[in-house]
Amino acid sequence: MKRQYDDPVYKKFRSEVLKRDNKQCQMPGCKSRMNLHVHHIQKWSAASSLRFDTKNGITLCKYCHKKVNGKERQYEKLFREIVDGKI
Repeated sequence: MKRQYDDPVYKKFRSEVLKRDNKQCQMPGCKSRMNLHVHHIQKWSAASSLRFDTKNGITLCKYCHKKVNGKERQYEKLFREIVDGKI
């Protein structure tokens, strides 16, 4: 399934993650508020049941998102700890 960025369900998921993360990058040491992306902790293509679960999303700036792309498994534990600490 291809991601539909204009889908109301996706927009709600994205909005809720950004709000929870105070609209700033959650990568330790960054905290940028510019060019924000909502990253799926478990990949969109691999975890269809978690696509719209806010616990599977984290806010990253464009730079940090690019840094973790393709290395999702390496960052999964860190991102889970960050997200779980907010709930």
